[in-house]
Amino acid sequence: MFGGATATIYTERHSITPTEEAIEDSLQTIHDIATENLGALCLTKLYRPLKITLNPERYTGARQKADLAAVVLQDVGVSRHNGLLDALAKGLLSDAHVTSARILSINVTDGVLTNSVWWNKEPGGMGAPLRIEAEGIAIGTKPDPSYPWFEDETSSPGLRSPKFTPTPPDISYRGWWTYPYYSCGQKKWILSYSVAIPPMGRHGIRGFLSIDIDISDLQVNQCNNPNRFEIVSYNQHLRQYYPFVRNLKLGEDEQLRQIEAFHGSHKCHIHSMRCEYRPVVTSVLGSGSLTLGPNGTGPVGSGPNSINGSFGGGAGSMGVAAGGTTLQTVVNGWTRGAYQCRCKDGFYSFRHPDGFNGSIMEVAYQEYRDNISSYYKEVFVCVRCAPGCATCTGPEPCLASYNWAFRTTLLTFSIMCAGFTVVLALYMYQHRKVKVFKVASPIFLTITLLGCAFMYLEMAAIFPILDTYSCIATKWTRHMGFCVTYTALLMKTWRVSLTYRVKSAHKVKLTDKQLLQWMVPILLVMFIYLGTWTLSAPPTAEKIEDQYGLIFKQCSYNWWDHSLAIGEVLFLAWGIRVCYNVRNAESLYNEAKLISYAIYNIALVNTTMVAFHLFIFPQAGPDIKYLLGFIRTQLSTSVTIALVFGPKVLRILRGQGDQWDQRARKRGITASFSLNGIGLVPEETADLYQENEELKEEIQKLAAQIEFMKIVHMEMNNRHLKPKPGGYFTMKSPLGKSFGAGGGTGASGTSGGGSGSGSHRHKHTKDDSVKEHSGVTEDGHSGTNSCYSGTANSIGFPTQPTTTANNSNATTEKV
Repeated sequence: MFGGATATIYTERHSITPTEEAIEDSLQTIHDIATENLGALCLTKLYRPLKITLNPERYTGARQKADLAAVVLQDVGVSRHNGLLDALAKGLLSDAHVTSARILSINVTDGVLTNSVWWNKEPGGMGAPLRIEAEGIAIGTKPDPSYPWFEDETSSPGLRSPKFTPTPPDISYRGWWTYPYYSCGQKKWILSYSVAIPPMGRHGIRGFLSIDIDISDLQVNQCNNPNRFEIVSYNQHLRQYYPFVRNLKLGEDEQLRQIEAFHGSHKCHIHSMRCEYRPVVTSVLGSGSLTLGPNGTGPVGSGPNSINGSFGGGAGSMGVAAGGTTLQTVVNGWTRGAYQCRCKDGFYSFRHPDGFNGSIMEVAYQEYRDNISSYYKEVFVCVRCAPGCATCTGPEPCLASYNWAFRTTLLTFSIMCAGFTVVLALYMYQHRKVKVFKVASPIFLTITLLGCAFMYLEMAAIFPILDTYSCIATKWTRHMGFCVTYTALLMKTWRVSLTYRVKSAHKVKLTDKQLLQWMVPILLVMFIYLGTWTLSAPPTAEKIEDQYGLIFKQCSYNWWDHSLAIGEVLFLAWGIRVCYNVRNAESLYNEAKLISYAIYNIALVNTTMVAFHLFIFPQAGPDIKYLLGFIRTQLSTSVTIALVFGPKVLRILRGQGDQWDQRARKRGITASFSLNGIGLVPEETADLYQENEELKEEIQKLAAQIEFMKIVHMEMNNRHLKPKPGGYFTMKSPLGKSFGAGGGTGASGTSGGGSGSGSHRHKHTKDDSVKEHSGVTEDGHSGTNSCYSGTANSIGFPTQPTTTANNSNATTEKV
């Protein structure tokens, strides 16, 4: 509730409680007096009391002086010291707030006055006090009962009279405070304090003491005042514990000058308006130290009896106008409707943009309560702004509109794409034994489809009007989907890169299980980061404006987003480098190149869309941003699926899923260059085939080495074998002689002379060869070259003809 219970009832119903009725009657009296609308009433009734209780805390000093004077008179007697009465009455006027003091001596038996003293303070407080001789307190008569400050104790025992206000709880006064009343004769608002002085015995003279306090400087603030008790209690605390402190919290005097009973009695509509106190300020020209107040409410001066230089008309300030004339600014606090009703934030008034005058609102409410007109409910109202407007001056919209049909179409297509990835995963599982899927590592293909489905679901997260939960879902689907998809593709490409770049004879073998062991930590890091982000500082939806100034919500971006973006950029850069390294690598069905294209596309699309958001469409509306998100998802996710899975599905639909790629077969692609370690597989299981393929490669190498060593050892250690002329085992001297070609016939052993001659020539040839060329059979490098030549000759290369036909034929037969 804003403005108290009174204001709530004012705006909700016609009937009000007795207390509220008393407040309304008092406000009407104040309004009549301020506008001089009393007429003949002031002739018949000199006093116009209100029906509200005033807080007398400000006048505690004056009350205590009156109580002290009453105690003195009770002790010394009222009738025995006539001069004492005048002295006490004049002494009471020494208080700054007291304007009148009177002491009456009344016969207890008949109630007739035996003595009376009435002193008034001179207006402005500059002169000596004036003694008043009023008819209502003439000696020998009874006091006039019309006085608001007097009550006969015989007719009202204990002064329990409706003229006096009830005593506040837990506070003991010797006398009674009256209700505030207006004196038509003095043209002032007065509050009186009266004390009954009991007689010395059952018979005799009883006394009656009363003081008047000018309360014309008080203010009728009908607005709410929630800070009053906080300010006053703070200052009272300072006075209690730090009596020497004089610089109290500002605003206490202003708070005490306002009548609490009228707080919250404004007529502003509490749900759409706020009340602003606007005291009536008037300027009056005069001369000297005295200036008449507004509407003849009394003189205004600058003496000690005035507050801020005012007396009777409220607070004021002095100034000098042209010609030496005094300019007096007067604040008339006793005015009904001294406020303005302004529309709260989120409301507006087309007819009254600057607010409604409080006096007009008071009259409109009075007519509405009396069923005279309904302007109070129909005209003097503030209209709620369009949805989303914090402030407005008219019915113009503040929120950006959402084209729900357009957004629903894009969302439906994205959901269908997510469903298509699930169907594709099931289709791949059904055809997992087909070679086109089998050699491409089905487990990583399934992980790739799972990540793509996550990225498609981002469109569902950003579909509604964003809030904290949808922003959390957006971050998870976008970043986790990207990480899953990109990491699965990159692991397959990385395996090709490691295999392709190997330079040793040892074969690098990376299985799917090993790659998954590398992939899981990457995904775990992303999961921990997103989880910490969500729990510690979840992203919220903040309001931004488009190019037309319309407001819509967008997920906030902070250092969490920036840090993750830097990490993803570095991850993309590493993936691009890996793809660049395998640009010339051969793989089955050309899959490595297609995956590289997909990774290049992901990097290009994400970079381009960030540039679109930041530089080309920085103030785009919600539908444009949703469209950009849809385009980014389709260009990155759908293109990835098309590149990686499109050719495979197309081959299966054509019936070529179990046929090898001809280019791969011609280039001899083995298991080393497959994306899952499987080469040209037969119908056996993957493990058996891979093992057989490796064994075949090793057997071929061993067979070539065995054949090589057999020929080398045969030619190096067999002295009966004649090197063929023209072969690599035949070495020629610079003189044109062939070493190692003679004496071959002696080796056959056909005759003794031939044998000796042959043996001699063979030894001579050998010795010459050792001396001049170190020998072919004893030099490792030359022997190796000879072995290569021998290997070549042994497998069918033609040899050069020898100089001796018979020896050549003999050597051939021996071999």
